[in-house]
Amino acid sequence: MRMRQMKNKSYKVNFVEVLSNNIVWFLLIISLIAMGIYQPAFFTVTIIKNIVIQASALGIMTIGLAHVLLLVEIDLSIVGSMAFSAGLGTYMMKNEYLPWWGAIIFILLFGCLVGFVNGIIITKLKAAALIETIAMNLILMGGLLALTAGRTFTNFPAEYNYIGKQSIAGIPLMAILLIVVFLCIGFIWNKTTFGRSLFAVGGNVNCAKASGINVDKIKILAFVISSGLCALAGWVYSAYMGAVPASFGDDMQMYALASAVIGGVSLSGGVGKVNGVLGGVLLITLFQVGLNILGINPYLINTAGGTMIMVAVIIDALKNKYRSTH
Repeated sequence: MRMRQMKNKSYKVNFVEVLSNNIVWFLLIISLIAMGIYQPAFFTVTIIKNIVIQASALGIMTIGLAHVLLLVEIDLSIVGSMAFSAGLGTYMMKNEYLPWWGAIIFILLFGCLVGFVNGIIITKLKAAALIETIAMNLILMGGLLALTAGRTFTNFPAEYNYIGKQSIAGIPLMAILLIVVFLCIGFIWNKTTFGRSLFAVGGNVNCAKASGINVDKIKILAFVISSGLCALAGWVYSAYMGAVPASFGDDMQMYALASAVIGGVSLSGGVGKVNGVLGGVLLITLFQVGLNILGINPYLINTAGGTMIMVAVIIDALKNKYRSTH
């Protein structure tokens, strides 16, 4: 009798663990089914492709942000990194200071530079990441507004826009790039010294220091990757839109944060999986596109986004509470 009770308890614990570790995929499947029942026309090639395209830039940005969240830090300059890098690169391209390929390289390098500056200020000067990255975001978004003078940069070369406009075997190049980025990050997290150090520092910074890990170096690299991938997202998104407006990417910051947390990246640090982040991005994008298709009042979409963040925070808190008691 006792053995049976122990087995039942073990099965229950295992089920809860499986559910908590993969809840984002359960929610994604349930949401797909619910939207399909409510609106059968939802499952068309055009709509599915639109969801995948919309998820691409957000996904690249989110997996970058996840590096910082794993360290119990925050980067609120991600939209600024994305927008100003793309804006400055396209400005130099349009004014013939750089060829299209030079503009792309410049965008990526400038994004990495922003992350390096963030990392240095936070690690060496001991600035609070929350305040420092908010300040950086204000500087960059103000810079974009000054650069564009409130206008929109358009008419980019076809080569620059190629990644946002073309497909291979019906699969958008943006989606292929997203998969490549996630596979690379998955390899880094699971198979490299940097990846193991990233989780060690996020899990217990004192133990990481005692193990000989250069904590400051790991943090700086995390911020560089965060801003660098945001700049990559900036190129991809500007190529897709064929434009860089003064309000470029305004609403993406809260969705990136929600996607990471819903995808299982713990705000307590040291916990996260690449496939979970991908699930979180797809779920958030599904809601964004789905609410528009289902005819929900557009003024309520931001409310829905805020609700998703609240749900993500609650789920993260419940998972941490569960881990602490088992």
